[in-house]
Amino acid sequence: MAKNDIAIRFSDVDFKYENGRVILDEASFSLRSGMKVALMGQNGAGKTSLFNMIMGVTNPDAGNIFIADGQTVACAQQVIPREQLTLNIRDFLAKYFKGEDYELDKQIKEVMTAVNITLPMDKPISAFSGGQQARLLLASALIQDADILLLDEPTNNLDDEGVGHLLTFLMMYEKTCVIISHDADFLNMFTDGVLYLDIFTHQINQYVGDYYVVVENIKAQIEKENMKNAQFEKKIRDNKEKMNYFANKGGKMRLVAKKMRDEITQMETDKVNVRQEDKTIRDFTIPVQENLVGDIITITSVTVMKNNEPTKRAVNVVLKKKEHLLLKGPNGIGKTTLLEQLAKSNTAGAKILDDVQVGYYRQDFSTLNFDDTVFDALLNVMKIQEEEKMRSVASSFLLSSDVMDAKIGDLSEGQKGLVAFAQLVLLQPGLLILDEPTNHINFRHIPVIAEALKTYEGAMIVVSHVQSFLDQIGINEELDLGK
Repeated sequence: MAKNDIAIRFSDVDFKYENGRVILDEASFSLRSGMKVALMGQNGAGKTSLFNMIMGVTNPDAGNIFIADGQTVACAQQVIPREQLTLNIRDFLAKYFKGEDYELDKQIKEVMTAVNITLPMDKPISAFSGGQQARLLLASALIQDADILLLDEPTNNLDDEGVGHLLTFLMMYEKTCVIISHDADFLNMFTDGVLYLDIFTHQINQYVGDYYVVVENIKAQIEKENMKNAQFEKKIRDNKEKMNYFANKGGKMRLVAKKMRDEITQMETDKVNVRQEDKTIRDFTIPVQENLVGDIITITSVTVMKNNEPTKRAVNVVLKKKEHLLLKGPNGIGKTTLLEQLAKSNTAGAKILDDVQVGYYRQDFSTLNFDDTVFDALLNVMKIQEEEKMRSVASSFLLSSDVMDAKIGDLSEGQKGLVAFAQLVLLQPGLLILDEPTNHINFRHIPVIAEALKTYEGAMIVVSHVQSFLDQIGINEELDLGK
C-alpha cells in the first residue's frame, strides 16, 4: 500500500453506549498509510471504544468507517483479559496467531525477541509481573503481522529499559500505528500528529505536531472563540436595551423592536460553541488514620526473582509517619508480589503495626469488585457510611451522578483508577501501598494526585517508573530489589 493512500477514514460517525451516553457525534478524520498518531482525550471519552470500532468489534450507530482493502488490524489492549491469565505463553500467543500451525513456534520466538523478553513458556500468564504482561500484550499484537497496529497504553508497567526498547521499536516501525497514551513525552518522540477525542463536543479533532503544540493550538482557538463570543454578547446586550426602548414606544417602533429581536436570535445562534478543555480532578487530601504512632511497618527480608527463581535477601526498612519508600527494580523482580504480600500481612519478613489500616492501590485494580456499582464500591469502604460525604468525594474525582450506578467492570481503566483513589480518601489509611498509581490516569490529574501524596501524613510505599511523579511526591528512602 502506498504511503499516501488512506488507511483509515471515519466519515460522520455516530456512536453511543447502551445507556444513551454519546461518544461520537458526526465525527470525521482520516489517516494515511504509515502514519503514527496519538489518540488522546479525557478518561472515559471513549478512546478504547474508538479502537473497537477500527477493529470491527463494535459498529457505529451511523456514518461510515473505511479500512483500506486488504488492510488487517491488530490491537495490544491495556490489560490481558482475565479469562486468559491461566494460559501459558505459547497458548496465549497461539490465540492471536493467524498463520499455519507449523510456523507458530518460530513466530513466537521472533516476537519475544522483538519485545526483548525471555520467560519460561510453561508458566501461566498470571505468574508474570505487570511489566512482563505489558510486553506479552505487545507480542500478541505483533504476532498477527497486521497492517494497522493499535496500542492501548503500551508503556503502563514498563521499566525504563522496556520503555526505551518500545520507543526504539516504534521509531523503526514502518506501518500505520495509533497509540493511546497519557505519557506526552513518550508520544512526542515518534508521532506525526494527534487525534483528540473531545468528551464535550464528541468530535475527533486532528492536529499535526506533538501534543504540546496541540495544547497551544487549542488554547489559541479557545481565546479566539471567546473574543468572538464577547463581541456577540456586547451586541446582544446593546440590542436588547434598544429593543426594549422601541417596544415601549408603540406604533411603528414595535416593528423596529421585532426586527432587533430577530437579529438578537440570529446572534445567539451564531455564537461559537467554545471547545471546553479536559476537566481536572479537584485538589484533595488523603486523611490519615488517627492515633498513629511508632514504627508503622518494618521490613527485614524480601524475596526477589533471580533467573526466574525466588531468592531471599535481608533488608532493613522502617517507616514511620510522613516517610515515603520507593520500591525499585526491573520488571519481573518481584515488586508487585511483595506489595501484595505486605498489603495482606502474609509475608514473614515484614511487620505492620497492629490495627493499622492499609490502603492498597493495585495496578490491575483487582482490589475492586468489578460487579459492584461505583456507589457501593465507595460507600462500603467507609467506617461510618455517609452518603453525602461519599458523593462529595466522588464528585471531586469526576465521578458524577451519571456513573454512580455503573458497574466497576464497565468503567474505563482511567475511571477505575479514580474510583481507587476516591476509596483511599474515604478509607483514611495509616499505610499507603501504591503499585504504579499513574497507570491509565489522565496526565492532567497526575500533579493533583502527586500533591495529595506529598502531603499525606501516614507511611507510604510506592512503585512507579515515572520519575517526574516521584520527584513531586518526595521520596525519603529507596529499596532496590535489583541490587
